[in-house]
Amino acid sequence: MNSDLPQAAETVDRGRYPQAVTPWEDEAWRAAALEWVDEVLAAHGLRAVGRPRVRLRPWSVLVRLDVGTASGRGGDRVWFKANPPASAFEAGLGAALAGWVPEHVLRPLAVDAGRGWSLLPDGGRRFADVLDAGEAGPEAWEEMLGRYAKMQRALLPYTGKIESLGVPGARTAALPEVFDRLVAENGALTDAERTALDGLRPRVAEWSAELAQTGIGDCVDHADLHEGQVFHAPSTGRFTFFDWGDAAVTHPFCSFLVPARRAVERYGPDLLPRLRDAYLAPWTDAGRTLPDLRRTLSLAWRLGALGRAWAWGRLFPGAVNGTEPVGGAEGARSLLQLADAPPRFIAPGTE
Repeated sequence: MNSDLPQAAETVDRGRYPQAVTPWEDEAWRAAALEWVDEVLAAHGLRAVGRPRVRLRPWSVLVRLDVGTASGRGGDRVWFKANPPASAFEAGLGAALAGWVPEHVLRPLAVDAGRGWSLLPDGGRRFADVLDAGEAGPEAWEEMLGRYAKMQRALLPYTGKIESLGVPGARTAALPEVFDRLVAENGALTDAERTALDGLRPRVAEWSAELAQTGIGDCVDHADLHEGQVFHAPSTGRFTFFDWGDAAVTHPFCSFLVPARRAVERYGPDLLPRLRDAYLAPWTDAGRTLPDLRRTLSLAWRLGALGRAWAWGRLFPGAVNGTEPVGGAEGARSLLQLADAPPRFIAPGTE
């Protein structure tokens, strides 16, 4: 691969962040990354062909490369991903998940955990694309959430190891302290919003204490599980979960907030009871009933906003010019959503 990659506009996608500064702008960094990709591909009997497609965001560098074999056979593609320091754990986490729950995730071709680099195989079609094509509907969301819950259950024994990989710890009992830190560090909050959040703090402590006493251990929370972060093959029914850079170790039910909201955007709130019970079904053992778990889910719905607020701070240093990072406003919005009552479809009577 030529490390002097042409920076033509048609090959570099900067989305809504044309001024974002990422390591890709550093010629030495770019050359080292592409050299590493070359070495990994060669070890797998592959080589890059054609021009890479680059996607730059304040929170990641993503490069798509078409690849072929030494004999000339092509048609495959791979993805290089680089994370900022605050989410560099994703590389090591991805490799570990591939060993623990291989049926649910991608198996990297290679990772450099120290540099936060991953080289990943193509995962196929995103769940979002399958839905947009009309090849799946609401029932597929139920299946996806059930599979995700089963994966979380399988990962419960590895929670300590997941934290040791650098995944941020937001243990359920410690969520009030996480809340305090996020409020204190967010420069986008107005004085009125800080006052409102100060008034909410006792409720956060109550919800966290109750959630911690439910008997369900902390586990990995993807924290941004939506249809664009899942691959789906309708022919086999497989769902593959990816993009773990927002993850944290906290109550597993906090994962439900994002996919539920995204599904409601597509199909309306009447779908929520089905999604709720599909996600909770794998947890109904050890004397746990669905009504009890629905109450637990309503607490996690509230507190799941903390994971989203925290994730917005994981940007490349200096990614955005100005005094307030791009994540500040989004983080503030997530914090303020703590005041929103769970929909009555989650746990009737807990609004």
